[in-house]
Amino acid sequence: MPMDPSSAMLSQALLLLQCIILTLGQYDICKSLVSTDDGPTWEYYACQPKPMSMKEYMQIRVEPPDITCGNPPERFCTLENPYLCSDECDASTKELAHPPELMQDRERIGLITYWQTVTWSRFPEPLLANISLSWNKSLELTDDIQITFEYGRPTIMVLDKSLNYGRTWQPYQYYADDCMDAFGMLPKRVQDLSATNVTRVICTEQYSRWVGSKNEKNVLFEVRDRFSIFAGTKLQNMDNLYTRMESMKGLRDFFTFTNLRLRLLRPALGGTYVQRDNLLKYFYAISNIEIPARCKCNLHAGQCSMRDSTLQCDCEHNTTGQDCSACERGFKAKSWKPGSYLPTPNGSPNICEASGTSGKCNCNQLGSLHARCNDTGFCQCREGTAGLKCEDCLPGYSWKQGCMPNVCDDELLLCQNGGSCIQNQKCACPPEFKGVLCEQLRCQGERGCDGASACSLSTLTLLLCLLTNSLLKASA
Repeated sequence: MPMDPSSAMLSQALLLLQCIILTLGQYDICKSLVSTDDGPTWEYYACQPKPMSMKEYMQIRVEPPDITCGNPPERFCTLENPYLCSDECDASTKELAHPPELMQDRERIGLITYWQTVTWSRFPEPLLANISLSWNKSLELTDDIQITFEYGRPTIMVLDKSLNYGRTWQPYQYYADDCMDAFGMLPKRVQDLSATNVTRVICTEQYSRWVGSKNEKNVLFEVRDRFSIFAGTKLQNMDNLYTRMESMKGLRDFFTFTNLRLRLLRPALGGTYVQRDNLLKYFYAISNIEIPARCKCNLHAGQCSMRDSTLQCDCEHNTTGQDCSACERGFKAKSWKPGSYLPTPNGSPNICEASGTSGKCNCNQLGSLHARCNDTGFCQCREGTAGLKCEDCLPGYSWKQGCMPNVCDDELLLCQNGGSCIQNQKCACPPEFKGVLCEQLRCQGERGCDGASACSLSTLTLLLCLLTNSLLKASA
């Protein structure tokens, strides 16, 4: 049964409203120009950069150095075809090499590239590999981490994180086909967590058990499921999540990191014990690592850009530093603190106050060269601007997002020949005159001019003249 027009419009309106609700509270605007009795001024908000795919910016280090296959060349087979060992890894041949950078490249259609380790030919010595990911920047997770394994997911692995650029590490999540046997922990799923233990480090068996299918490639660190505990399954109540970020100790830090590390402790076994007669089928291979995150800027920046080969926040609110974690020079260092998500949806910017001020005598940022006083204690005004806060204009200037020199006025710079001054910036001239002050006859000396009218006597031009004159009379 077709939907009537009113119902269709209502559905579209509800969809639009839902989209608006989903975008509220994202804190992507740092400031907005608003009108006040003292003229235009900036209103500030807590803000944060948009999420990005961080795999494009990460630096990868694999340990031990000889764990990557290909030097010397080596044959391998797969768990699906354990005795067809015709594949080869050779670092000296591009088509057969599997270096670490293939974990972060963009896959072409139909072509899967991957990093691969040596095979487990040294059994029973453990086949161990560490993959360290670094950005030289504090980041905040915004969605699930996803690691894609080719030829089977590890039987045992650990995801670690660092908050101090790799100096110390702490576990983020354990993965095993038998959590009690591998780590002495009962298995748990993120879906089993609640608001009181959402930051608990768990061991999951969800991604490590052999299922006999090459389609099961991904290992996740679930972020969305943790968010949904507060924001709902469709993340529609983000205000509640941001409120919990402020009020719940450790929640904000839980999603923060500078470095990540994968500790691969045992490769996929194919659902059986290690078969020592064919060790060429045991190895690790990773084709992709997705890290959806945003730069951590302490809610003091809406953008994050690459400068000097490093991600850096484009700081606002008189803050500075790679993470906007300090006040600019000339502002009270002790007044620095991170922005706050509360009150939603715009939060509190917690701007650094100018040194020697109460934070109330800051300079008008449109009228002054700096947002703070200079060494003499006064605002340094731009040309044509005056006043204690540089909020007034000198004679001959008018306020237009700052003091702009007048093009015309009602005293000294008069529009001539019946022209009228518009906002001190432009003369509106009668049709037969032109020039900055309407001082020139539009077609003087040209054929068709009679000295009194600039309009040609052609029919079309005459009609245009009549229409223009009528509009001028109506506006007068």
